Amino acid sequence: MLKSLDLPFEKRASDNMLTAGQPDAEQFRAAADAGVQHVINLRPIPEQGEDQTSMVEDLGMRYHHLPIASEHDLNPHTVAMLDGLLGEIGDKPTVFHCASGNRVGALLALRAAWHEGKSAEEALEIGRATGMTKLEPAVARLLQQGSPQQ
Repeated sequence: MLKSLDLPFEKRASDNMLTAGQPDAEQFRAAADAGVQHVINLRPIPEQGEDQTSMVEDLGMRYHHLPIASEHDLNPHTVAMLDGLLGEIGDKPTVFHCASGNRVGALLALRAAWHEGKSAEEALEIGRATGMTKLEPAVARLLQQGSPQQ
């Protein structure tokens, strides 16, 4: 089980996945030291300060970038990309972040409903538990529309 790393807005999505806001260089170093193998970043390039790709890969972790700029990026295609990525990663220790964890929780909520068959309420609860805040109304609207055609 991946131990807590005291990341900004840290939440536990599973035994080996922490969701969070933006880690700094020292926190990425601590994540690598704790055995994290994958970092998933949802922040678009214009939002990022440092080059996370080099920083993460130089520490021996795999870097994955799935930019989510706004609620418009919360769509079946993006959620399917995340589902595929999480399928590849499996149970390997992972840090999944955006700026505050809001987008992470939103995507995990949609994945729970659209790919794992959870009810809308169960999916919203997963989203809240993993960092979703301001995007909850948008996610709730999408969930009310039902499961998209895959």
